[in-house]
Amino acid sequence: MPSTKPAPSARQQELLERAYEYSLTHGLADLSLRPLATAIGSSPRVLLFLFDSKDGLIRALLARARVDELELLRKIDEQYDEPPGLTVVARELWTWLAAPERRPLMKFWVEAYGRSLVAPDGPWADYGRSTVDDWLELLKASQPDPGSAAAEARRTGVLAMLRGALMDLLATGDVKRTTKAVEDYLRD
Repeated sequence: MPSTKPAPSARQQELLERAYEYSLTHGLADLSLRPLATAIGSSPRVLLFLFDSKDGLIRALLARARVDELELLRKIDEQYDEPPGLTVVARELWTWLAAPERRPLMKFWVEAYGRSLVAPDGPWADYGRSTVDDWLELLKASQPDPGSAAAEARRTGVLAMLRGALMDLLATGDVKRTTKAVEDYLRD
């Protein structure tokens, strides 16, 4: 008999949103349930009940972060009736990624991505891979001939450049220099 997980309760959704906001500023690496619960107006026991375990809560937080990322991808995709081209989409992505209001989400993303590489069997499992796949799909949809080996290599290079520029921006805060580097790369 197949089991389906019930939809999250309103309380679970509310606590997830609060925990997500908390994790954007405090990170996930050293997440401790007691301070988190206190900060969001709950208790560790309630969080464990609602999310089954600390790992379950982390998985829910990662899924919540992907909602924000996928919303961006959907918005860009909806703007165009036909593929706008890789350069146009890459510029829009960079503008979104580099926006000051996105720094907490981008730091969260870098942390989760890195953790998925060093703890691939934990709650982070497959996070890095799935975000790469999501972004490559968006970039692929922007190309007129996405099936060619050259197109695949180009979108992989663009994704690598955007991730590298993002990490540099997060480390230094230098928007001007990193944006110039992105523009120079996209001009080639």
